[in-house]
Amino acid sequence: MDRPGLSRPEGLGAPRRAVVLVLDGVGAGAAVDADRFGDAGADTLGHVAAAAGGLRVPNLERLGLGLVAPLAGVAEVARPAALVGRLAERSPAKDSTTGHWELMGCRTDVAPPTYPEGFPSEVMEALTAATGLRWLCNAPASGTEVIERFGVEHLRTGRPIVYTSADSVFQLAAHQDVMDAEALYAACRAARAVLAGPHAVSRVIARPFAGRPGAFRRTAGRRDLALPPPRPTALDALAEAGVPVHGIGKVAQLFAGRAIAQDHPAAGNHEAMGIVGDLLQGLDAGLFLANLIDFDTLHGHRNDPAGFAACLEDLDRDLGDLLPALRPDDLLILTADHGNDPTLPSTDHTREWVPLLVDVPGRDPGEARWVGELGDVGQTVLAALAPAAPRTGLSGRPIPLPGG
Repeated sequence: MDRPGLSRPEGLGAPRRAVVLVLDGVGAGAAVDADRFGDAGADTLGHVAAAAGGLRVPNLERLGLGLVAPLAGVAEVARPAALVGRLAERSPAKDSTTGHWELMGCRTDVAPPTYPEGFPSEVMEALTAATGLRWLCNAPASGTEVIERFGVEHLRTGRPIVYTSADSVFQLAAHQDVMDAEALYAACRAARAVLAGPHAVSRVIARPFAGRPGAFRRTAGRRDLALPPPRPTALDALAEAGVPVHGIGKVAQLFAGRAIAQDHPAAGNHEAMGIVGDLLQGLDAGLFLANLIDFDTLHGHRNDPAGFAACLEDLDRDLGDLLPALRPDDLLILTADHGNDPTLPSTDHTREWVPLLVDVPGRDPGEARWVGELGDVGQTVLAALAPAAPRTGLSGRPIPLPGG
């Protein structure tokens, strides 16, 4: 279906540019194995839409979001502009690192280590030996709650706050007046070196905060130190084929910088979408892979369905600005890395299907539907931008492009 004002040109070529928007934490219903993860009944999009009394997302609606799953306020349009589907994660995890790796074709077989009782003494002693620092907390905790609980003691003692979650993460929080950004990042690099072998967590995360007791707030200086993917990804294949990969948001950190031609940090969804728009205006080729973090960090982990719904509506407005920048031979994919249902008692990620919308402007997707796995995204991008590149060892399969 052609967009208003956009006629279908003759002889559309293969895409030279692809935009992949990863809506961090935006799940689309409990996965078939959700009960194994304690997530039976999870449904991030469905529950958020219901809690908000309906979503107002006209651009996502037109693309076909209401056909991914029934959503309050979102119509099931008869002729969606995008191919519509759902994807399942196959790796035995539900964190952002594993999800992004699998989106790019690197499925993992072993769950990364988690620490529901906190990190063992040998890890903490090794960290003290490496940094000379002593620690507070060392337990699973909410990021906002932990700085309220331990922030005053941190200011008094100078000891950083160590905490984790249900995911494979080591998080280090420090007030900017106690440890400046470089000191905090140096401590995280030391932790990354210590957390190897059986304790090789997916991510070490720097969590700076500011403010006074009773009004502490996390700042925008977060930094994720992830392990590199254990095997080549679609990003490696693109780089080897000479296709530049631009990582927007925390993408470069999740892939440990590997195969990323240029890193574009972003403080949140709106800034990330603006960067994607700028890249579309200025570049004629490449993959623009963006992580949209606000759903997960600001709302999912904080059990805030109203904020989550507002965040989806904000994205829809930004998408309205982005869609006109796409050319008729561009490829746009919207998907997610896992769920984070804010209506459940837990503040952790949820094992869910993720939505899939695949749009090539000017091409009619017809009634095509796709049910697959996360790796299909990387395979599709690779088939579009570097069809001759080898795909040996990558999980997933290419999705037939609309009008292809």
